[in-house]
Amino acid sequence: MKRKYVVALILPLIALLGIMTIMALKNDSGKANPGVLAEVSNGGLTVPSGFSAAIIADNLGAVRHITVTPQNEIYAKLKGLEHGKGILLLHQTGDKAAVKASFGSFGGTGIAVKNGYLYASSDEEVFRFKLNAENEVIDPNKPEKLVTGLISRGEHEAKAITLDNAGHLYVNIGAYSNACQVKDREKGSPGQKGCPILDSAGGIWQFSASKPNQHYSDGIRYATGLRNVVGITWNQQKNQLFVMQHGRDQLSDLFPQYYTVKQNAVLPAECMYALNKGDNAGWPYMYYDWQTHKKMLMPEYGGDGKKTGGEKAINPTAAFPGHLAPNGLLFYTGNQFPAKYKNGAFIAFHGSWNRAPEPQAGYFVVFQPFVNGKPAGNWEVFADGFAGTADQKAKGAALHRPCGLAQGPDGALYVSDDSRGTIYKITYKK
Repeated sequence: MKRKYVVALILPLIALLGIMTIMALKNDSGKANPGVLAEVSNGGLTVPSGFSAAIIADNLGAVRHITVTPQNEIYAKLKGLEHGKGILLLHQTGDKAAVKASFGSFGGTGIAVKNGYLYASSDEEVFRFKLNAENEVIDPNKPEKLVTGLISRGEHEAKAITLDNAGHLYVNIGAYSNACQVKDREKGSPGQKGCPILDSAGGIWQFSASKPNQHYSDGIRYATGLRNVVGITWNQQKNQLFVMQHGRDQLSDLFPQYYTVKQNAVLPAECMYALNKGDNAGWPYMYYDWQTHKKMLMPEYGGDGKKTGGEKAINPTAAFPGHLAPNGLLFYTGNQFPAKYKNGAFIAFHGSWNRAPEPQAGYFVVFQPFVNGKPAGNWEVFADGFAGTADQKAKGAALHRPCGLAQGPDGALYVSDDSRGTIYKITYKK
């Protein structure tokens, strides 16, 4: 056969294969199909020696928090609805996970499995679904409403949740404000006296994990003075509530007489708090400076970048540079990872938007060592590369943004991404 005829036959075949590949990756609307995985080495991440990462599911929607059952199946909470559903159940086979079921008519952030129930939150309510012996939802169409009427005013509206071992549910109710100014985010506007926001937001509320139709009056304000919390968990070793607070924004924008743009890029700290009933973390009257290790008076309440404050506020357990946006918190209790990771904290930093003109930062998972329930040593970046290139990261144009963390029954670590709906699985082999 002559060469020109061979070429004439091959070129249409190549084109057909290309079209078939695109059709396999796209659905009728032109969007990527859920579960279609990008073949990227190590999931595109950098992890410590001995660890490996894999993308096990992709294109799921905005996956916020996740949890893994003892049967190694994944429940994922979607920020919004995909095909009318806000919760996914994924079944794992090897290093792949496929959607097994979807249910729940509400978007949101929080999800947890505890004592035979799946708990999930919207931005105003918390629900639970009864599970069978295999931790599968028995009736996905009839969730029990546990808490209702929570404030959601379009700023810090995510209701992150966790549960203790004594029948209590903990819910973050974020402050619908940056710093409780008279005019929110307006240059030079003073803080409101007494900050009325704190009566129903800016803290953690405790409710019963089993009583239906609870309102604010049925719960207690467990801890206050927390601007916004998305990373929240119950530490089993300490039997105590731990949270990650999102620090305030725009110090140099709102008070340029006191703060430079370089200071604004790293202040205030993103803080980890170990909370007890009645604790006050100090927002909006103070912030924490991770460089000087001091509690500073907010400029809205008379601060000038030098005055300390918050004498009655608790100290953070650990502190990190500003605006990294900690959205996931997990204490590692597995045995797969090396001993140094046991009982230490993994934190998923969603990444900044407000460090300009300095480069944006975050978009990684860090590890904070703990010994005897307290931080021991410096934190370190554990998994990076979610954002893509260095330029994409610096510009805040991240491809992926870490959000939720979960531990599998075999000790693997799972990371969710609410930008492109990716779930990563990180494992270790000796």
